[in-house]
Amino acid sequence: MAKLLVDVNVKRRSWAVSAVLAAVVMTVPLLVIILSGSNFGAPGIWIQTAVAGLRKGSNDLAMQPRSSARRHDRLLGGLLVDGFNEESCHSRYQSATYRRNPGRQPSTYLISKLRRHESLQMRCRPGTAAYSNALAQLKSGKSVASPECRYIVSVPIEGLGNRILAAASAFLYALLTDRVVLVDPSNDMDNLFCELFLGATWLLPPEGFPLASYANFSIDTAETYGNVLKNKVIGGGADAATTDAQLPAFAYVYLHSDAGIHDRNFFWDEDQRLLRHVQWLVMSTDNYIVPGLFLTKAFRGELGKMFPECDAVLHHLGRYLFHPNNHVWGLVTRYYDAYLAGATQRVGIQVRVFGGQPNSPEILEQITSCTQKHKLLPEVLAAGEPTTLPASRAKKKSKAVLVTSLKPWCQEKIRSMYWEHATATGEVVSVHQPSHEEYQRFGVKSHDTKAWAEIYLLSLTDVLVTTSQSTFGYVAQGLGGLRPWVMYKPANGTVVPDPPCRRDVSMEPCFFQPPNYNLWQDQWLDASKIVPHVQRCPDFPWGGPETCWCE
Repeated sequence: MAKLLVDVNVKRRSWAVSAVLAAVVMTVPLLVIILSGSNFGAPGIWIQTAVAGLRKGSNDLAMQPRSSARRHDRLLGGLLVDGFNEESCHSRYQSATYRRNPGRQPSTYLISKLRRHESLQMRCRPGTAAYSNALAQLKSGKSVASPECRYIVSVPIEGLGNRILAAASAFLYALLTDRVVLVDPSNDMDNLFCELFLGATWLLPPEGFPLASYANFSIDTAETYGNVLKNKVIGGGADAATTDAQLPAFAYVYLHSDAGIHDRNFFWDEDQRLLRHVQWLVMSTDNYIVPGLFLTKAFRGELGKMFPECDAVLHHLGRYLFHPNNHVWGLVTRYYDAYLAGATQRVGIQVRVFGGQPNSPEILEQITSCTQKHKLLPEVLAAGEPTTLPASRAKKKSKAVLVTSLKPWCQEKIRSMYWEHATATGEVVSVHQPSHEEYQRFGVKSHDTKAWAEIYLLSLTDVLVTTSQSTFGYVAQGLGGLRPWVMYKPANGTVVPDPPCRRDVSMEPCFFQPPNYNLWQDQWLDASKIVPHVQRCPDFPWGGPETCWCE
């Protein structure tokens, strides 16, 4: 594994810390884990860095103290570039000053790939002759040999967490395949985030784009890659010679949670050899497909060089891609400064409400059991029980708890508990919840604005407790570089699991619907033959505890 990289100007001031961290990371083997967690029989996947000590303690590698100079690295170790108008996007260069945990260092190879991709976006952006030529080719309905620029249009769907994970997945695929990425601006993707590229855009201009119904295509659309394969429009085997005349002008890549076997064949090398010749791809997904890309042999080398710490993919991509616009950033900073900034420790608790789930004493018990058992929050004393107080108020430690949920009930109960009872440790606990929308409101701008602000606030906490199977929590843990404590869904919604939560083995999200069958080889997938480290996804109640470590 490559050493941690530190900015040249920071090296002297942080030499001692960097040397220790580098020594630790050089001993860390990389682990790719396949996890079951699918209603369709396929395993879920995520990616883990195997550090035995991290699985036993409550502290993550990313939580170790860093130098103050590193803490305020406005360019995030080279992920970001200078030159943007800071007034147009306050969060881009200010976010580092709000994080106690500065995060992982990106590899020099990832930084170089990003700079090359930015040049590609400039060269092929909307408004250029190359883009006009590509549109003309698309309108003609014919493929073209060796196109000057190739494109992938990302169509993120479902809730905001799903959309962020989908856009990050499409961007990584664009990095791997030298494609220009253009994101469908609907679903508020153009109203929540700052512009990504300097002098270019990552938003698809809807004017003049000939595939007018691209945002509504489904698993039954004839042009999906799965249906093209099923109907033998292209290909014919691993060694089939597909000519340019046989290739379609575009292909829909359908990777939703209900994607079929033919759709999920997208991840195999034979399919990537075909798709690299198609100039336009339109990818629609509600999933984090990144772990599936690690199964593609052709991509594995590049991924290893970009992400030598392979559990930090979303961590790096998220900090590069997703900067809250000024309105959202104002919500974040005002709330942070008012309620979180002065606390000794900040604890984030994300509570997902499933469907019409009522106020549940079981969920409250699960939260309090989890946080108190693992010393994230202090236990409380019974009324009248004597307390041990510090010698002075100045020595009191404080914890600020940030609760995010559609319902206010849990936050109100936790707040009342710490108001009505003294803590056993003498710590001061304040409990806050920015909003409670009651239910998820798809397509409502104000709802998505609050959701994005709360995801970002969660990522600024020091420790994180999340609800299993929640893309909202996945994004927060990735941005924050946090390995959360995960509360699994109670059986039948009434029985509190024992234990109430477990420390996640990775800060990477789980891929719910990875491929499990290779059509070219006509065989079901034994994932352990692709990556040797297999574990069932603990995000699901039927997951098992087995772990295989790197040798």
